[in-house]
Amino acid sequence: MLAQTSPHRTARSRAAPAPVDVHGVEAAASALRVFFNIGAAWGLTAQEEQTLLGVGRTTFFAWKAGKLRSGLDAAVLERLGYLFGIFGALEILLPIPERANAWIKAPNAGPLFGGESALKRMLGGQVGDLVAVHAYLSAQRGGDFS
Repeated sequence: MLAQTSPHRTARSRAAPAPVDVHGVEAAASALRVFFNIGAAWGLTAQEEQTLLGVGRTTFFAWKAGKLRSGLDAAVLERLGYLFGIFGALEILLPIPERANAWIKAPNAGPLFGGESALKRMLGGQVGDLVAVHAYLSAQRGGDFS
């Protein structure tokens, strides 16, 4: 007669995958690659990218060259989170990539923008500017988007 094993015992005996270090250099490099790809899609200048990341010139150009010595700090991770959210919301709202990517620089009559582009608002330099654009797009996903 074959011995029966409990599914719980089998599950426990399997090795769990190693946890991903979200604060490590590899994760930072991946996040920055995504950011720089978004920057290219939006047609951003190096100065605009630097402002959005909220880092100094030396750090920015080291990162742009792929030279990271450590993971990203909480402030940069927060900014990236909002930027990735903005990009994702635009992909949902405007599924044609050219339209989604052009929206960021187009004049916007919405009260948040006062006729200026979302990018101009985002380049205010404060994380609150990214929060505002992210919240605007999140609200638009639930309603009319024009």
